[in-house]
Amino acid sequence: MYVVDVRQLAKECGFELAGVAAATPSPDCNRYQDWIAGGMHGAMGYLAGRRADVRMDPQLLLPEARSIVCVGKLYNAPQPYSTEFDLVERGWISRYAWGDDYHDVLRRDLERLVAMLPVGYEYKICVDTAPLLERSYAYRAGLGWIGKNTCLINESLGSWFFLGEIVTTLELEPDSPPPDRCGTCTRCIEACPTSAISEGGYELDARLCISYFTIELRGAVPEEQRGGIGQNVFGCDICQDVCPWNRRAPTTEDEAFTARYLAPPLAELAQITEEEFRAMFRSSPVSRAKYAGFLRNVAIAMGNAGRREFKAPLERLARHPNEMVREHALWALNKI
Repeated sequence: MYVVDVRQLAKECGFELAGVAAATPSPDCNRYQDWIAGGMHGAMGYLAGRRADVRMDPQLLLPEARSIVCVGKLYNAPQPYSTEFDLVERGWISRYAWGDDYHDVLRRDLERLVAMLPVGYEYKICVDTAPLLERSYAYRAGLGWIGKNTCLINESLGSWFFLGEIVTTLELEPDSPPPDRCGTCTRCIEACPTSAISEGGYELDARLCISYFTIELRGAVPEEQRGGIGQNVFGCDICQDVCPWNRRAPTTEDEAFTARYLAPPLAELAQITEEEFRAMFRSSPVSRAKYAGFLRNVAIAMGNAGRREFKAPLERLARHPNEMVREHALWALNKI
């Protein structure tokens, strides 16, 4: 077994958190299977089926894997939280999507970290697109506990982190998981506008989550859930915004996550063409919503704002070639 100061090496590569977990099946496998069986993944088919089976054992990703180096990269910015921001005329974009696409940033820095580890071993870099229960392994690696809002929370630094992993055949000394410090707090549960977090916490029904509606869902948002989406046009930060452990969370110094898309004016977003959408969000996670999905979200936010000045842009969206965009624009017009 090698003795490697993973934390120091990771720090040199731009990661604020790092630790090691054994590359063995996660104790959370059964909970994950129950979550899938309950249909709480919604339309995210990539979380189920064969890829769900692969998540059960890291050695299905990399045969002979012995260790998982887990890292966390801070993305918090100094701007106010969504719960402190007046969004009446603007659409909120989730904090993690204000800068560059984190997949590219984390992979670049993980490749730097791999170059610092002992040579002669196999590696696989994972940045949330790989079938790996990354929060479970980050917990086992000592990066933080999984809170009632299902986010990984670090006692000193909060929860504004991207997670990444290096699955390797190198055998490293594993770290120990920290204690759960959520205690009796239920702020995230109470603050969720769509009641996506279970009554006791620690489980999230994606089918009720604002991030799911505004990013992953490709069709119409259920009408009974549209009001709860508020002004969110991409993702949602509420359950992290209200978390006491984020009250004094530090901010990143990485220029890749400098805020470019904080809360754009809804009237401007409603007028962008597909080409403008692609150009504006080419290197941003926002592109995942797709153009029609994004306009759907903008229409919902306008309807929830209920402002008369949104009548004209919504009438234009009500004539949009995409049927889904038209339907949500008409709903918003009726709200106004």
